[in-house]
Amino acid sequence: MDMSLRRRIGREEFDYTALMATLSGYANPHRKITTLLRDGVIVRVKKGLYVFGEEYRRRSYSRELLANLVYGPSFVSLDYALSLHGLIPERVSQVTSVTTGRGRVFTTPVGTFVYRPVPSDSFHLGMTRVAQGEISYLIATPERALADKVREDRAATVRSLGDAEFYLFSDLRVGETAFRGLDRKALREIARELGSRKAILCADLLDRMERGR
Repeated sequence: MDMSLRRRIGREEFDYTALMATLSGYANPHRKITTLLRDGVIVRVKKGLYVFGEEYRRRSYSRELLANLVYGPSFVSLDYALSLHGLIPERVSQVTSVTTGRGRVFTTPVGTFVYRPVPSDSFHLGMTRVAQGEISYLIATPERALADKVREDRAATVRSLGDAEFYLFSDLRVGETAFRGLDRKALREIARELGSRKAILCADLLDRMERGR
């Protein structure tokens, strides 16, 4: 591999514009891209989005950043964010996100990215930016991730506080200590803005648990 490519593209995740700028000295940069893909130097995540191949990486690529870039506007939420925040014990393989667009699923060489639609007027509520070294990505707060999950889970029957308790602690296996640590006001505000009665009941449950301390 021409090591100037690796030197000039510092990040593991890069787009077509950055790649073409790096290859501007080649007589036929499109042919060079084909060669780089064939030799596994770079991997096409989707059209216009790439990562370096395994042998040429300086660090692991960020699946969270890629999720932001594969389809947008979006940010990581739902099961994947719940796992990252430590609310559920399971490790989630698919990167789940919410979007103002239509629901989509992208199966790529670096994993599956799932996007679920949410109302556009509530999109930015409970969204935060996480910086990790030279990269940053958008992800839901724990409160937003939980509200999105409860709202999205159409199989969940949550019509009472008892239903909410069973759903959270038995079905989702949310840690009770982690649940108690959520911001009650933030959870209620997000639930209301999402228009989710099920999420509001979860906020009611958190209120009751806090009063019962």
